[in-house]
Parts: sequence; C-alpha cells; structure tokens
Amino acid sequence: MLVQKILVNSRGAASLLKDSIPLSDVSAAGLFEGHDLLRRGFTSVKNELLPSHPLELTEKNFQLNQDKTNFATLRNIQGIHAPLKLQMEFRAVKQVQRLPFLHSSNMAMDILRGNDECIGFEDILNDPSQSEVMGEPHMMMEHKLGLL
Repeated sequence: MLVQKILVNSRGAASLLKDSIPLSDVSAAGLFEGHDLLRRGFTSVKNELLPSHPLELTEKNFQLNQDKTNFATLRNIQGIHAPLKLQMEFRAVKQVQRLPFLHSSNMAMDILRGNDECIGFEDILNDPSQSEVMGEPHMMMEHKLGLL
C-alpha cells in the first residue's frame, strides 16, 4: 500500500512538472538552454526599470520627437492638410513589409523622411549578410501570424 502511494505521488509529481513548463520558454535549441549572454547581455532588474544613461531615452525617442517637430512646423507653414497627408503616407509605407526573415532597407520611409541622400552609421554597419541573428523562416512566419 505504501509503495503504491509513493508511485502515485511520483507519477503525479512528474505529470505536474511536465505540464508546468510553458511553451513560450521552449526554444528551438531545447528546454535546457541557458541565458544567451552574447545576444541579450547580463540580466538585471535595475536595467529593466531605469535607463542606464540620461541620454538613452532621448536617443530612443529621437525619430519620434523629430517627426513631431517637423509636423508642427509643416502645420504652421502649410496648414493642417500637409501633416495629415504625410502621416497617411507614413502609415501606408509602414504597412508594406517583407517577410520577417528578409532584410528590408525601408527605402520608401527614408525618402519620406528625407534621409535617402544621407549616409549614416546604420548604412555602413547594418549589412544583413553579416547579421549574427538569422532565424528559421518557418518559425518566424508562424510567430508573426500568431500560430506559436
């Protein structure tokens, strides 16, 4: 009788453990993959709560702040229709996308923002052929479609 209880308890614990692993934590490499320090860096609660540098938030929101300033200037000069038309064009350009595993240069967005004639940091050091992170096409498409 005691042996049967131990076996039932051990089976129950095993089934609980098997069912307790969430699917989102399972990666392509397996269940026992550790934290990838090269890609994600060291984990710290402090880093998730506060920016590491006072200018980090400014740099993160630079393009948004620049767009707001440009829209306000355009509205003052040409009226309400000009920024609305430009915002509609931005939305249309953002909707057109390549498959998630293919690199996109976003040339149309650069043309709308006036960055097509500028050579920046990302133009030189953002070569997709040198990318360290290239996922499986099927997995990335399933994630985009919400099948995973």
